[in-house]
Amino acid sequence: MSGVDFQSIFDSDEDGLLDTPEKAPKLTSSDRLERSFLEIVEFYREHGRVPRSDTREIAERKLGARLDGILANEDKIAALKHLDEFGLLTEPEAPASLDDLLDGDDLGLLDDGTGILDTSDLPQRKSPEATADAAQRVRAEDFEQFEPLFQQKHAELADGTAKLVSFPGMQHIVEGSFFVLNGVMLFIADVGETQYKTTTVRVNRRERLRVIFENGTESSMYRQSLGIRMGEGHGQAVVPAAFESILADDVATGYVYVLRSLSDDPQIAGIADLHKIGFSRGPVEARIAHAEKQPTYLMAPVEILASYRTYNMKTSALENLLHRVFAEVRLDVSQVGKDGRRYEPSEWYVVPLEVIDQAVAMIASGGIVDFEYDMVNKALKPRV
Repeated sequence: MSGVDFQSIFDSDEDGLLDTPEKAPKLTSSDRLERSFLEIVEFYREHGRVPRSDTREIAERKLGARLDGILANEDKIAALKHLDEFGLLTEPEAPASLDDLLDGDDLGLLDDGTGILDTSDLPQRKSPEATADAAQRVRAEDFEQFEPLFQQKHAELADGTAKLVSFPGMQHIVEGSFFVLNGVMLFIADVGETQYKTTTVRVNRRERLRVIFENGTESSMYRQSLGIRMGEGHGQAVVPAAFESILADDVATGYVYVLRSLSDDPQIAGIADLHKIGFSRGPVEARIAHAEKQPTYLMAPVEILASYRTYNMKTSALENLLHRVFAEVRLDVSQVGKDGRRYEPSEWYVVPLEVIDQAVAMIASGGIVDFEYDMVNKALKPRV
């Protein structure tokens, strides 16, 4: 996320976010295991794929070998489950159909040069086993609208105004972007609304895409699924010739995160849509490792619902702006800590997760200054 300078909005660090951190406690073997796994999680977050143990890149090969060792040890898997934000330790489900198997061929092992598996000219028949989550490849009925776009991109590649670069990461899968996967160019025609799927361990954020392929087919795969396939299948992005100079100016500054409390305190557990909005310069998992001992986390474990990577801006400014947008629904509660002192935790707000996600997007575009939160209708509305 980039673009808006918030220095003029904030005169001081109201929440003490820039205070000198406390001296870190002595590391245990469990701490070291968690830190080593969080490095793998961070690699996945930045590249949209797991590190490989057979690459020539020394740093990546080290992380890949580390992940292989963790996956071979059930005790380590059990100890790290609470940090497994992207399901890296979960055994993948077997494909439910041939289409799922072909869509999951990230390395192109099932590529067919003879065309015998090309069913784009055959009548489409809905399988009774098909589910809403299955992203099947079908004929693009309005392909004539997109064919000139592919021709234009090929022309730009030929004259040097565009070029191919290695897949730069999940954050670049946006509407209007072009990629090449297994030798086939594809176009992101649409990014659907954000969905939140709840599992037994976390809430997963995902968006359906409309992906048009230059062979006249399309798919409605999830954004994260395409990112994984691009990363592991050595996909490429079609970008302007000056792409590297653009990326050189993008500096990662931290994370804004949204948490849900797992407290069994009646005055906390009974509040619907209660979320903590905070920021961290490093991985969120490390920040909340001892949440049950800290008043700021309501002296209870917490669950990460969303994490937004920020670039080219003061992350604490973004966090404070979110706090001001939702100031009227801030939780008013006090607790007695283990030291006997009474605390009044801040940064907890009674607001739906999808509204927070919408506010973050509006802050990035600068449009948030014209909106305020309507607590009655639980929605952002234009300022009067």
